[in-house]
Amino acid sequence: MSGSDEELVERYRATIGRHAAGVSVVALRHGSLDLAMTATAVASVSLRPPMVLFCVHTDARMREVLDEVDTWAVSLLDGTAGVAADRLAAPGRPAFGQLIGVPHHRGDHSGAALVDAAQGWLECRTAWVRNAGDHDVVVGEVLDAVPGRTGTGALVHHLGRLRPL
Repeated sequence: MSGSDEELVERYRATIGRHAAGVSVVALRHGSLDLAMTATAVASVSLRPPMVLFCVHTDARMREVLDEVDTWAVSLLDGTAGVAADRLAAPGRPAFGQLIGVPHHRGDHSGAALVDAAQGWLECRTAWVRNAGDHDVVVGEVLDAVPGRTGTGALVHHLGRLRPL
């Protein structure tokens, strides 16, 4: 990248960081291995059929495993889930034991971890994956949607920090 390209990246980061985004955990199960990541790029795509998307870095372990596993889950984190979100966002965390200390239960359709501290959970099957720069966009058909507790607030990412709402 040239100097002006790198400057644009920094201006973009500073600008998009002003957009408050909900924080979720995307998880999948590959054999006996649980992989989970914190995601702010999660969005509803369609109601009929119900579809959702998330974005994952192209060189992430999660992305590699998505070529072998087609079901995954999204936990829409509540305001109490900051520690879990920080932990699952840490670069270079070990592949094994990612969910130790993160209270969770298993999805019936995906077998993936569903973080307990959530406003709701989605279990999905991958419909398609497309490259978008240094990330891939993963779109999935929703297999199940379960609302969680109310009154727990939300966890949002704003100005580079996780904040309970």
